[in-house]
Amino acid sequence: MQAWLDIPWVAAIVALLVWWFSTGLILFGVKRADHGTGISHAGLTIGALPFLMLGFWGFWHTLHLNSIGSVYGAFGSAILIWGWFELAFLCGMISGPNTYPCPPGVPPLERFVRAWGTVAYAELALIVVMIAAAWVAQDAQNMFGVWTFAVLFFARISAKLNLYLGVPNINTDFLPKPMGHLASHFRIAPMNALFPVSVTILTFATGCWLERWGAQAAVAPEAIGFALLTALTALALLEHWMMVIPLADAKLWQWMLPQAPCDSNKTRRSVTHDYERGKVHEL
Repeated sequence: MQAWLDIPWVAAIVALLVWWFSTGLILFGVKRADHGTGISHAGLTIGALPFLMLGFWGFWHTLHLNSIGSVYGAFGSAILIWGWFELAFLCGMISGPNTYPCPPGVPPLERFVRAWGTVAYAELALIVVMIAAAWVAQDAQNMFGVWTFAVLFFARISAKLNLYLGVPNINTDFLPKPMGHLASHFRIAPMNALFPVSVTILTFATGCWLERWGAQAAVAPEAIGFALLTALTALALLEHWMMVIPLADAKLWQWMLPQAPCDSNKTRRSVTHDYERGKVHEL
């Protein structure tokens, strides 16, 4: 197994699997809490705190280590930290002061204030973590944890802004109950001015990581790290394109999520889908 993990292409596949599995695990947890068949949203967030602590410990521990294992460790630690904040956001524990749907037809400034109010606490918390991570990693040998978190952070900001400004395809199937109001702040529109900028920057970043991967081919830890970053940034780019290309991305995780213990699944999904789409305003 160790020999396989030393291959950069395998590292790229590992990044893909980590993204898919961690996303599915978070969605599974929040949906269980939604259905009331397991732990509550608050209990789930608190129960996942050891993973956050493990992420912080791993991030700190790998900063001054330069080995293949430490690169994987830094990448995994950043994912753990990010995953906990994403879980806390979806559970409504760290989101924002505004928990009400946005009425249609509100003035642009009011709409922006309302939208910011739905995510303010989460974004501010992530900004603090991002700044703190960059500060403690000054002159560190292993920067892959910082770069991993930075890719996730800027991809999130870009995605949120594009959903706010308007894109053709918006998937609200996985929005949990505590964040159901979030869909009202999205907009369905043919295109917005930010989207081309977003995909251009992500494409450029993917290319830069890929170039570094090739340039560091003889240096095993660096090649592994840049392979992980290339795959992660390419996935962020793909997620952006899914906003304009009608792909059934929900099927990647739909099969593994728990079903609501009421009525037929088909009826439940139809009603939920219609309700959520009604919350998304079209321009």
